Amino acid sequence: MTNEDMTGGWRRDLRHLLASWIYILAAALLALASYMAGAATGYAVVLFMLLFGLVLVRNVPSDDHTASTVPVVPQNAALPDPMPMIRATIDALDIPVFVLGRGADLMAQNSAAQRTFGDLAAGQHVSARWRSPGILDMISETIETGAPNQLEHSERLPSERAYIVRVAPLEPRDAAEQLFLLSFSDISELRRLDRMRSDFVANASHELRTPLASLRGFIETMQGPAREDPKARERFLAIMLDQANRMSRLVDDLLSLSRLELKAHVPPAEKIDLGPVLGHVRDSLAPLAGDLGVDIRLHLPEGRLEVSGDRDELVQVFENLIENACKYGQEGKVVDVTVRREPGGATEVSVRDSGPGIPAEHVPRLTERFYRVNVEDSRSKKGTGLGLAIVKHILTRHRARLIVKSEIGKGSDFTVRF
Repeated sequence: MTNEDMTGGWRRDLRHLLASWIYILAAALLALASYMAGAATGYAVVLFMLLFGLVLVRNVPSDDHTASTVPVVPQNAALPDPMPMIRATIDALDIPVFVLGRGADLMAQNSAAQRTFGDLAAGQHVSARWRSPGILDMISETIETGAPNQLEHSERLPSERAYIVRVAPLEPRDAAEQLFLLSFSDISELRRLDRMRSDFVANASHELRTPLASLRGFIETMQGPAREDPKARERFLAIMLDQANRMSRLVDDLLSLSRLELKAHVPPAEKIDLGPVLGHVRDSLAPLAGDLGVDIRLHLPEGRLEVSGDRDELVQVFENLIENACKYGQEGKVVDVTVRREPGGATEVSVRDSGPGIPAEHVPRLTERFYRVNVEDSRSKKGTGLGLAIVKHILTRHRARLIVKSEIGKGSDFTVRF
């Protein structure tokens, strides 16, 4: 209780006391007047007592008065903070969501946003993370007008992603200031599917046309002129089987590439020892290398060579690189596979052949789908034109790089840098 409350109570008690004495004095004077007017003494005494009792009842403070007193809330009292409830709500969402203030500064983010974009400091302006003029203009317009907005936004690092970005005003009850909700809906898979459909129609149809035309021609020949020629049928069937196998490899590589694209943004977390992986690849390619007269030499340092990766995908990477080195560099007779560790923690796996080399103008395009330095040479070696594209997508998912160096007459060096 404050000093002001105590002072107010003392004054109320004093007023009650003075009023009681005034009423008592008035009752005594009334009784005395009745007695002087000739009333009986007993009547005057009863009248005084009755008036005295009424005065006491009138001036006793009521208990209900104190109990019904309602405390007054100061007008400048702080409003409740809505942010804990907002944080709990957005954290239950599975898409990245940010809460912005009127200055386009970050006030909160949910777990999905932290996993996708990293931990952004509170109070940081959105331009510190997104420099896209479209996003910044959209946020500014919504802050000024209060109308929701959205647009499509793409990011290329660490992997290519596409989002529908939406900003809308958030109006929590009793909020001290206007807040805004910034959300990112991932549509990367939809865009990839559209792109894969167009790529498949444009590239796969072209690649499949040649073996299909070959099959059709041999079938027509076997139904016509070679109908009664057993030797021709046997030779044609062998060629038809080879063309069918080629189409099967092409379809398998396309499916493998599509699966890799769908999970390119999810880096593998498993720890893999590169030594056993490279040993397995060398052993599996030994029959092919023996047929081509190539010796695969493996050079490994001491100890474990751990990297974050998916074992099956890394096997696919080094099978492609070493098989290409055996096929296209077989003139050199040797393929050297060397693992190096750098002091900074990076690990490099180099696959080097001593073949004819690759012209410099072709090197930047080697990882494009269906790109070939020599089309006839590639097809004669049963290549689909997708091997290095698959390698590139696997390494992108592993946050690794493919470095290609080649010199005419001295061979080629394909290095994977983790």
